Amino acid sequence: MEHLTHFDEHGQSKMVDVSEKAVTMREAVARGKITMRPETFEMIVNKAMYKGDVLEVARVAGIMGAKHTSDLIPMCHPLTITGVTISYNLLSQDAAIEIEAVVKITAKTGVEMEALTAVSVTALTIYDMCKAVDRGMVISDIRLIKKSGGKSGIFLAEAEETEKEDRNSQISA
Repeated sequence: MEHLTHFDEHGQSKMVDVSEKAVTMREAVARGKITMRPETFEMIVNKAMYKGDVLEVARVAGIMGAKHTSDLIPMCHPLTITGVTISYNLLSQDAAIEIEAVVKITAKTGVEMEALTAVSVTALTIYDMCKAVDRGMVISDIRLIKKSGGKSGIFLAEAEETEKEDRNSQISA
């Protein structure tokens, strides 16, 4: 069984020492969702919220969130992130917005927490900008989808679904 890396042999908190790790290209992809009333969804899509373009403000907030992760999560290393992309999938049937963050770096440690923070801050900003018309919005399903780089290699949360999609597209081609 693997041990917890943020505690020493005496149970005291510590920041992981990455001094000896190799610098590699690393990427993390995280996703989450915010669900709302259909009227709220339509206001966001039509840019009719009086606070402005909700999705663009939230995108900037998510990028800023990724850059400030080490200020929020005690054991995160301060990182010089090389790229953050926030994208949306508008799910009109569900009155929901799926948020995806892709964070990239060339470093000795990964950016999973930065990607998860970016999604969280994006969703919270959407909530903040729309709460005057819909306090019942639900933020959910925030999770790591993919991670690459470093000694542990690639993590793919949806590997089985991706493999099925690949097989189905090969069959239909």
